[in-house]
Amino acid sequence: MLDIQRLTKVFNPGTINEKLALDDVSLHLNPGDFVTLIGGNGAGKSTLLNCVAGVYRQESGSIELDGQRLDRLSEHKRARHLGRVFQDPLMGTAADMEIQENLALALRRGARRTLRWGVTAGDKAAFHDKLASLGLGLEERMSVKVRLLSGGQRQALTLLMATLKAPKLLLLDEHTAALDPKTARKVLELSERFISEMGLTCMMVTHNMRDAIHYGNRLVMMSHGRIILDVNGGEKHKLTVEQLVQMFSANAGEEAMSDRMLLG
Repeated sequence: MLDIQRLTKVFNPGTINEKLALDDVSLHLNPGDFVTLIGGNGAGKSTLLNCVAGVYRQESGSIELDGQRLDRLSEHKRARHLGRVFQDPLMGTAADMEIQENLALALRRGARRTLRWGVTAGDKAAFHDKLASLGLGLEERMSVKVRLLSGGQRQALTLLMATLKAPKLLLLDEHTAALDPKTARKVLELSERFISEMGLTCMMVTHNMRDAIHYGNRLVMMSHGRIILDVNGGEKHKLTVEQLVQMFSANAGEEAMSDRMLLG
């Protein structure tokens, strides 16, 4: 499915601010894997997702998706195969467009643009059903501008847009970090439901240890640009936060543990 081999990423190479963000990272995801990525600040989690998405170009290594060299495609072309939800609720949607217009854009992602680009009656019926599944009442507000929605509503809409065409790979980059705990829980539950119902393959970055343990079938821990732990199946779900802290400290040292992870 997703095959990352010996990926290295360096920021500001050759300068006093040079930073090795990814250090010879290799990772393989099978179809249907739901991987939670956890680690301290600067561990390389979001950098890894950004390299997969095409935001950053790696110095060395390769990224393949279903046998295709993903890293040879532009960010725009990779978007045909990927769904993504960002940390900032303001990203991922067009604020001055209606809810239904945003969904129409997502539905036609990767398709050739023509003069027939509006929202059809069939689209509206399908969008109504999809929005109703969120349980937020947005199906009755399809003509409302997205900028009028709350942060949680926007993240739920972005999640729906990212999964509307069942992407080969879903990337969730701390997509609940900016939300209050109750709203974050709702968005995480929706994420888990969509991934399960659609059989999606997913990588989710989080700082929250409880969420990393609870969600997904596999937990990958990073520190200083390297993968230091990869736990899956029953072993993962038997973990406690205390055990995970101990494992992190044993592999990375206590100085690498961020306050956000300890308090997550």
